[in-house]
Amino acid sequence: MTQEELDALMAGDLEDMDDAAPAESALEEVAEVAEEEQEQEQIDSEALETAQDKAATQMMNEYRPSSTMSWPPPPPTDDHKMVHQLDDVTKDSEIKATQVFDKLEIVSSFMMSAEENSKEVIKLIESNITLFETLVTKFPKIDQFQKALDDNKGMKDRVEDLLMNAQMAGDEIMMTMDIMQYQDIHRQKIERVINVMRALSKYMSALFEGSKDDSKRVSSAVHIHGDSTTEDVVSSEDIEALIASLGKK
Repeated sequence: MTQEELDALMAGDLEDMDDAAPAESALEEVAEVAEEEQEQEQIDSEALETAQDKAATQMMNEYRPSSTMSWPPPPPTDDHKMVHQLDDVTKDSEIKATQVFDKLEIVSSFMMSAEENSKEVIKLIESNITLFETLVTKFPKIDQFQKALDDNKGMKDRVEDLLMNAQMAGDEIMMTMDIMQYQDIHRQKIERVINVMRALSKYMSALFEGSKDDSKRVSSAVHIHGDSTTEDVVSSEDIEALIASLGKK
């Protein structure tokens, strides 16, 4: 279709149906070409995404931590996302700390119960000691009363030791609870680090933000002339031939 025919079509001079048919055919051809180009762009975009996904998967599979080999940064999975990991640390540590506090409170209640029971046993033993001292005074020749008196005095000493140990255990539990308070301070420090990292991430995202959406950008060339990493480079002759073929269309 010539330029004159296109001008005539735009001006409305082609009134005859036979003359209009080539114009319609030309328009359909243009539409088909545009549709093919759009499909080709979609195919190229999907191929690029597939290649990127394969490359990311390969990097994740080949990544191995090593102290002697210099690896690139690890893949951005949940296992390597820094803020994600720190959030898990603060969450898990808070849960475990709460569980530890609950267990310490239970042990402390057991110690307090042991203290109360020990005090009650000591009172009973002291009553027995008073009784056997009276019996020994009235019946000094009966050795059984003296033996019972000595046994109760020894039992009182042992129970007092148990009471003292229970009180010391209770004190240790209280000191352990005080030490556990530092866990909350550590959690607050980690949260402060997280907030700083998130602020830096938002700042960097804003700093590198573009004026248009990424979906509207032209895709970058995979191979550029002069690259030393591959021999699959499009030459200048190939580019000129491609432009010439597009011009003929």
